[in-house]
Amino acid sequence: MDLGLTDRTAVVTGASKGIGLAVVRAFVAEGAHVIAGARSSSPELDDLAAGGSVEVVAVDLSEPEGPARLIASTDRQVDILVNNVGLATARTDGFLSVSDEQWVASLNLNLLAAVRACRAVLPGMIAAGSGSIVNVASVNAYLPDPAVIDYSAAKAGLANFAKSLSKEVGPAGIRVNSVNPGPVKTALWLGDGGIASTVSGATGLSREQVQNGAVADAATRRFTTPEEVADLVVFLAGDRAANITGAGFAIDGGLVQSL
Repeated sequence: MDLGLTDRTAVVTGASKGIGLAVVRAFVAEGAHVIAGARSSSPELDDLAAGGSVEVVAVDLSEPEGPARLIASTDRQVDILVNNVGLATARTDGFLSVSDEQWVASLNLNLLAAVRACRAVLPGMIAAGSGSIVNVASVNAYLPDPAVIDYSAAKAGLANFAKSLSKEVGPAGIRVNSVNPGPVKTALWLGDGGIASTVSGATGLSREQVQNGAVADAATRRFTTPEEVADLVVFLAGDRAANITGAGFAIDGGLVQSL
């Protein structure tokens, strides 16, 4: 299936690993040129850059000016923006243990980084009369979880922001959509210091028990892979999804059971 992405320019945030790295790979496979933003690169991202279709930009997207610096780093017309950067921290001591500083940091990276990136990229898209923005949100946007209470609130804000923005910029030829993954097979969940490890240390459960519990209510009983999320992101970015905007798509193995 030709997604119409050949020679398009895509900016991907949080691009060095996990979902972001998979999204970069998927765009390259479709013939796109990628501006890959991350605080630091990775061997895998460097390998992609060596092929000539990826430019790696070292940028701290938690800084207020970071997203604008990323967009300004290229002279290309940006056709696609994927707001992927984010971080979830397990709050094993409950709501009262979460400080203002932790709330601000979570909202800053999981919500405001996307807001700022959109603010930076939209003038060029409006002038071109076309563009696609895909936000990697989370099922926690509508599946609130006290274990990640600040992350859930930030992702709910991101989903709401995307819907509102889609209404404003749709007449200008710009689409805005969200992808809402459940647990994904990345270091964020499964790595040392990740959610499973943190919850295991706080509860006495093994990592395997925590991991199995995270997907126990999913119909497929497994974690989503980064590549599966990337396929959905790239589809939404391309021409085959030309009349899809303001939508949110769960990719969670049937974890969320409400209609």
